[in-house]
Amino acid sequence: MQANIRSTTAAVMIWTVLLAVPEFAQSGSAFQYWDGKQGGTAGSQEITVIGSLQNHQVEKGETLLDIARFYDLGFNEMADLYPEMDPWFLKPGSILVIPSLWILPEIRKPGIVINVAEMRLYHFLDHSREVRTFPVAVGQCLWPTPSGNFCVIEKRKYPFWYIPMSLQKKYGTGVIPPGSNNPLGDHFIGIGNAIGIHGTNFAWTVGRLVTHGCIRLYPEDIRDLYSAVSLGTQVRIIYEPIKIGYIGKKIFLEAHRDIYAKINNYQKYALDRIATYGSTCRFDAATVEQTIRIRSGIPVEVGCCD
Repeated sequence: MQANIRSTTAAVMIWTVLLAVPEFAQSGSAFQYWDGKQGGTAGSQEITVIGSLQNHQVEKGETLLDIARFYDLGFNEMADLYPEMDPWFLKPGSILVIPSLWILPEIRKPGIVINVAEMRLYHFLDHSREVRTFPVAVGQCLWPTPSGNFCVIEKRKYPFWYIPMSLQKKYGTGVIPPGSNNPLGDHFIGIGNAIGIHGTNFAWTVGRLVTHGCIRLYPEDIRDLYSAVSLGTQVRIIYEPIKIGYIGKKIFLEAHRDIYAKINNYQKYALDRIATYGSTCRFDAATVEQTIRIRSGIPVEVGCCD
């Protein structure tokens, strides 16, 4: 590696307070960030980690899916953090960490960035250093959501779903009208290549691989996003299971599952990403290794830059 990896025996320490946020994450909350690569001062002024971890006390009858939606998280974000937990049967009174903390993707330009590997959408607002973020569902392994550059070409409220020929036998029809049976929900944002960003009639699928390539949001989130974007808005779809970010000179690493099995050697992929940050940055090798191995989806402090 080009970066200087500093071996220590320090345990992984997850920050519990980073930036001030409300008591619970509201749909469409905007976070401020500072990208030193875009006109700011890199290093001491850079902030590309947004949000903060929170705690939640489980109430009787709550499921992991209920909690995820309450905090505007996808099911994957809670399940990856608690892989051994039965999502349907939680112990009342137990305290769960809520992973409402994210490293921004490397692309930070006005418009929409969707990180498929993370199952999360980022909406970078024009002419400001503000970003909003929403959990999403993405395509099944047989119908993966494609990476690439797109733009908003249409917006439809209460859309009809004109079913592709390949799926008409499954659904027994060629079109599904607006209503509770329509998997597009009440809002559809077309971005080309037969791909759309839309709502859902089954909210518990957000944070899962369930679509035929489209990007699916909670009903409350798609309403918010729909009103905020216009025709021509740029949409960039990426596949970035490893993200690196800053709070000042402190470096954070966020690791996600390789949901489409695209990466032959995950550890090498991660270390190669870290190596691009140069010899002026020092990393704790033990913390890096543990973060890559666990892949909890939470940003972890792994080093610092001079």
